[in-house]
Amino acid sequence: MSGGPRLLIVEARFYDEITDELVRGAVEALTRHGAGYKRIIVPGILEIPSVIRYAVRAMELRATDFRFAGYVALGCAIKGETDHYEHVCHQAMTGVREMALQYSLAIGNGILTCPTEALALSRARMTEGNHGGRAAEAALRMIAVKKELGL
Repeated sequence: MSGGPRLLIVEARFYDEITDELVRGAVEALTRHGAGYKRIIVPGILEIPSVIRYAVRAMELRATDFRFAGYVALGCAIKGETDHYEHVCHQAMTGVREMALQYSLAIGNGILTCPTEALALSRARMTEGNHGGRAAEAALRMIAVKKELGL
């Protein structure tokens, strides 16, 4: 285990190949910065905010020895033929934002919302968009900001 901050990676596995790329980028970034991490798998992006809340609640109740300085939300929604995509994307993004604001959490949001699978893969790959790595780095920066502000 590292001496740096410990983060929880919440990964939605609805699109495994895309999520694998996002996780690869996030893990590389966290490791490079000396941060530790734990991974939790959820079915889809709608479940990500709930799991972040579960982790916070477990820490509040001291029900776990795991303490997380920040969170990395990873997953993907790809537009289909119905308006379900818009609802899922909106609710997932709103939920992540609400967790960050309500509980003063350092969260890096790596949830992709793309019109095609090809675009999602491009944004996820470390050699292209590396949104998993960018989300991890955003979470690390927010941890640093919280420390700067005395939180």
